[in-house]
Amino acid sequence: MIIYPAIDLRGGRVVRLREGDPTRQTVFSDDPVAMARHWIDQGAQWLHVVNLDGAFAAANDNSAILREIAALGVPVQFGGGLRSLEDITAAKDAGATRVILGTIAVQQPDVVDQALALYGADSICVALDSRDGYVTTHGWQQATALTTVALGEQMAGRGVIHCLYTDVARDGGLEGVNREATIELARATGLHVIASGGVSSLDDVRALAASGVVAGAIIGMALYEGKIELAQALEAAGDGDAG
Repeated sequence: MIIYPAIDLRGGRVVRLREGDPTRQTVFSDDPVAMARHWIDQGAQWLHVVNLDGAFAAANDNSAILREIAALGVPVQFGGGLRSLEDITAAKDAGATRVILGTIAVQQPDVVDQALALYGADSICVALDSRDGYVTTHGWQQATALTTVALGEQMAGRGVIHCLYTDVARDGGLEGVNREATIELARATGLHVIASGGVSSLDDVRALAASGVVAGAIIGMALYEGKIELAQALEAAGDGDAG
């Protein structure tokens, strides 16, 4: 199981939000590239970079930061505000190994088809961001009538392999990841599910890894607040190069 240290970008800084709320923000660094280098030095095999400005439809363009982080030589999973094929192409051109598609997967699934055809299934990850079992969009600000499993099954049917599952209510709260829902989603859809939102302890990491069906875990706040050491998380996950 791969561990992805999270680097959330807003206004050129590394931040974490509680439950995705832009008014509940903590700033951890003014230098995202230095932070990326720090996690690589600690053993990270992948990085998870999110453009929160894009997720909230702000104008700030983080492609220059993405380009610098990608140049460090570790594969980057990148998302936030990718709402057209042009956005996806721009992220890939800036060095993203894998792009995360959220709102667009719900509203324009044909673009997912185009991205899969253009870049291959390994380059695409669909975000199944959910609150109370239902998918949310637009930076988690809007609810839909789609259940997490239903959207996962739809995406798997289109050829998607990778998905990201976030229980929005737990994100940034250090309350523990929603292990049961994460594992259930992986078993129900056959997708390579990457757990996100609330990973707060090595027990979370061990439980997800022990399931045998969860492909990865994104860790943000727990790393930044020192609740988990990256080296310990990597060991607990049996982290490797495959994704």
